[in-house]
Amino acid sequence: MTTSQSDAPWLTQEAFDRLSKELEHISGPGRQEIIERIEAARDEGDLKENGGYHAAREEQSKNEGRIAELKHLLETARVGEAAENDGAVHPGTVVTAVVAGDEMTFLFGNREIAEDDEHLEVYSERSPLGEAINGAAKGDKVTYTAPNGKEIKVEIKDVKPYSG
Repeated sequence: MTTSQSDAPWLTQEAFDRLSKELEHISGPGRQEIIERIEAARDEGDLKENGGYHAAREEQSKNEGRIAELKHLLETARVGEAAENDGAVHPGTVVTAVVAGDEMTFLFGNREIAEDDEHLEVYSERSPLGEAINGAAKGDKVTYTAPNGKEIKVEIKDVKPYSG
């Protein structure tokens, strides 16, 4: 599957570099540590009753999934500077909007930009909301069709660059 530039996820250079380092670690030393734990647990004997073995295999599965996820993201991502403070919604901006009557603040773009900020919701450029607000500016009112078929009204209240 090829990804066009407009469909590619957007990352700051900082996020790209951080994710590249993570990939390097989990596909090298991190992967080897898990393999060693599996081998040590296997040497303990009966694998059916070996909780350490099963835990290490589960960790290996999660690690391999994360490796695949990061490889795909890093291969397809558009890398650029942090969003400009031009008042418009772009990947890498924090948006405050009234969505279906409820005010909410969220990061527009990719979860990986937000690093460890677990409290900040993220909406992708490819989500129905994301497609509707991409390029909109403070004060703009747009609508989009939710997956359930309802028309949702959105008013952009504030837009500012994300600063982790």
